[in-house]
Amino acid sequence: AMEKSYTSMFLLLVAISCALAKDVGKKETKDTPAKPKLPQTLSRGWGDQLIWTQTYEEALFRAKHSNKPLMIIHHLDDCPHSQALKKVFAEHKDIQKLAEKFILLNLVYETTDKNLSPDGQYVPRILFIDPSLTVRADITGRYSNRLYAYEPSDISLLYSNMQKALKLMKTEL
Repeated sequence: AMEKSYTSMFLLLVAISCALAKDVGKKETKDTPAKPKLPQTLSRGWGDQLIWTQTYEEALFRAKHSNKPLMIIHHLDDCPHSQALKKVFAEHKDIQKLAEKFILLNLVYETTDKNLSPDGQYVPRILFIDPSLTVRADITGRYSNRLYAYEPSDISLLYSNMQKALKLMKTEL
């Protein structure tokens, strides 16, 4: 029985690596148009051409190893405030351009990391984490009762906070 499970495990690994190898080969052909690096589902509409991480752990790892700040957007699909902010964020060309300098993660669920809800769990909520993996509690929106909330009308504040997150990082590291 033990040998059988090893054999099926081996076959599974072979199948997976074949599938992955096939995928790699596709990317190098000249005639296929450039496709986004990750499936659009990870963007959830926040910027389909941007590269989004899948999990908080992956995002932290990439922030630390790429020396880029991490921007985490907490939102919900059925929240009108989240939807309104998402629309403005996705259509804002400067924000989309600046977002390329970040490791990006948008979450439709709460993480167990209490640092990501310094003043409660509400949506939409946007937090910045520097490459030393410190949550930048000093980069806030304009609401004293929800420090990390942004409304569509706050999009220019969000933009300047993104710039601030990048600047702080350069001066402190």
